[in-house]
Amino acid sequence: MSFSILKQIGDAQKKKAVVDVRSGDTVKVTQKIKEGDKFRFQVFEGVVIRVDRKESHTARIVVRKVTSGVGVEKSYLIHSPLVEKIEITKRSKVRRNNLGYLRDRSGKSARLAARDFDRAAVNDVKVAEVAEVEAAPVEEVKEVEVVETPAEATEATEEKAE
Repeated sequence: MSFSILKQIGDAQKKKAVVDVRSGDTVKVTQKIKEGDKFRFQVFEGVVIRVDRKESHTARIVVRKVTSGVGVEKSYLIHSPLVEKIEITKRSKVRRNNLGYLRDRSGKSARLAARDFDRAAVNDVKVAEVAEVEAAPVEEVKEVEVVETPAEATEATEEKAE
């Protein structure tokens, strides 16, 4: 299989509109969980300590929170159908993509400096989706003539002969 075919398959799996999540953001991730034959929603709120392959269909974020003195990390595939929504609640000033050093810190040293941002605009993915559609250039589709390869032509003549 060629790389272009694999890329088309991967792009078909992508969600149309996704929130622009960065490391240092405090997010609420709503995940769909199946128990038996029922589904329920579970919210996990924490700090994004890592963002991987942001442009790919395998984009992933690692979210960390401390519960009862125990650090808990979860990794989410952004384009997974089980991730219902990602909402950014706070944005912090950070200078690196991987904030793994937060694992070793607790208390005041684990705090990140907050940054002002427009929460409503960042979390409104429909506006971003409409802007992308309007900005996308329209491509003309040209007719392509299908030409049989010599192997296909011989197979077709053999089938007709039978």
